Amino acid sequence: MQRIVRYFTTIGVVLVSISSANAEDTTSLTHIPLVTLKKLDGTPITTHELLSDRSGPVVLDFWATWCKPCIQELSTLADLYHEWKKLTGVRIVAISIDDARNSKKVAPFIRGRRWEFDVYLDENADLKRALNINEIPHTFVLNRHGQIVYQHKSFAPGDEDLLWEAIKKAAE
Repeated sequence: MQRIVRYFTTIGVVLVSISSANAEDTTSLTHIPLVTLKKLDGTPITTHELLSDRSGPVVLDFWATWCKPCIQELSTLADLYHEWKKLTGVRIVAISIDDARNSKKVAPFIRGRRWEFDVYLDENADLKRALNINEIPHTFVLNRHGQIVYQHKSFAPGDEDLLWEAIKKAAE
């Protein structure tokens, strides 16, 4: 009997650990770290320069050209962007984690889809590593003070509603 109790206790601890690992933790990092990215033309830009316009909330969306859920999410956001921007002043920034070999595909990829938000390259995955991003898409919402107030991993239809709620809250 004691063995069974220990077994189920161990399983409970493992399940709690797994649940905690999948939770969205926005408390450990409150601001975006200083890292240098690239504009699509190859010009370097720091995250502080990138986020210097704080007139409204900012959505940072980490993605790659080979990631189907990323493309689905960004296509959905592209359809909603004008309305959201008009209502809250939100700025959507897509950060491609395509490496140096694939990053040349990003600009034509964006133009082909007519996405109108800003796109930057994190070819060395410096920002991705600094933010402990393990899977994409990974989306952050920053308030006008530059604080991370929301983050979400992955994408499924309907997730844009959760993002919209976070954007509205960040715009307050």
